[in-house]
Amino acid sequence: MKVVLKNLTKIFQSRNGNGKEVIAVNNFDFEIPDGKLIGLLGPSGCGKSTTLFMISGLLKQSSGQIFFGDDDVTNLPAEKRGVGLVFQNYALYPHMTVKQNIMFPLQNQKMPKAEIMQRVVEAAKLVQIDELLDRKPSELSGGQQQRVAIARALVKSPNVLLLDEPLSNLDARLRLQTREEIRRIQRDTNVTTIFVTHDQEEAMSISDLIVVMKLGVVQQIDEPQKVYDNPVNLFVAKFLGTPPINVFRGKIENKTLYIGDEKIMKFDHDDQEVYVGIRPEGFIVNDKGVLSTKFVSREVMGRDSSVVSKSDASETPIIRSIVDSDKVINPDENGMVHFDIKPNKIFVFNRETEERLLSGVNTKNAEEAPVAETPVEETVTTEEIPEVVDASEAPVEAPKKTTTKKTTTKKTVAKKTTKNAEEEK
Repeated sequence: MKVVLKNLTKIFQSRNGNGKEVIAVNNFDFEIPDGKLIGLLGPSGCGKSTTLFMISGLLKQSSGQIFFGDDDVTNLPAEKRGVGLVFQNYALYPHMTVKQNIMFPLQNQKMPKAEIMQRVVEAAKLVQIDELLDRKPSELSGGQQQRVAIARALVKSPNVLLLDEPLSNLDARLRLQTREEIRRIQRDTNVTTIFVTHDQEEAMSISDLIVVMKLGVVQQIDEPQKVYDNPVNLFVAKFLGTPPINVFRGKIENKTLYIGDEKIMKFDHDDQEVYVGIRPEGFIVNDKGVLSTKFVSREVMGRDSSVVSKSDASETPIIRSIVDSDKVINPDENGMVHFDIKPNKIFVFNRETEERLLSGVNTKNAEEAPVAETPVEETVTTEEIPEVVDASEAPVEAPKKTTTKKTTTKKTVAKKTTKNAEEEK
């Protein structure tokens, strides 16, 4: 069943009487396709759990509408919405067996005993705990308890399955195993699922679409890999990726992008101060490379190595560059290591708004200017600085799509800039 959110907003009033309001969710517009697994992703306090509780009916929205299919459920009580909800702490009854925990919601519906048992066995088999039905929760591991909670949510045959950070209490190995189980269960049942997490690796690994939120405002909605490859602003770029993106202070001058005094590539945009983000895997070691950093150390991680270095232009204390483990690193006589940059791994952001800038789209005519792509070289070198119109290979969504002789690309624009979102608060 598809879920449609229209201008969904939640405002919490001040408790100390100073009149200040907290906008937990601000004009959330989104249609969740039928049978998909959607990840709500963001830091603590971004409004993702608040959104989930409004969808479930446990929390009343301040304004906006919620539709399940074509039915308006905005004012429908939680127990009549047909949702299954799994909490972070499992919320199992300790005095009941696994079987009793799973059948509890069906008993409340006054369902015949034969049908109850049939559904309990089916749900237990689905989550692979059918041999544990007579145990108490205290006799189960964390992962097994989480499966019981999921089975209890699924036994009602819900229209929508809602998962509120269900893996937070598990250790790393169990977290990996359980998230794979959640994905398998969702595919087997084909139930529309909304998964809330602050862990970007979890969201990217199992979601069909991810929604990145900050301070109650949706920043970007797209397939996980597209969000990673084409962040619309600096917040999204920094939030996704392990190790995180390296951020440098730079500038655009005479249609050329600089980091410090080093020319990185041609970039057709207004002259301005910018932030330059480079993914760790975007560095290519080259003694004549366009970017120089002070070598600190090398961390071998098996297949790959992390080159740790520093730069006066960096926003962070260290820079991490991922290279092949068999790559020889030879700092020069000044202790500097030099890199070329993969064009599809470098992103440019306005210094004030932190919004993504695309080459060839100037601020004065950004609404109407065509966004074109030209073929890019595999690396950027000092000997020849290619004109890179877009620093990505994948398409970016845009308010308007214009066809050129080469290819077209789209740009997804967040509903509000990060700066504006913070001012609203």
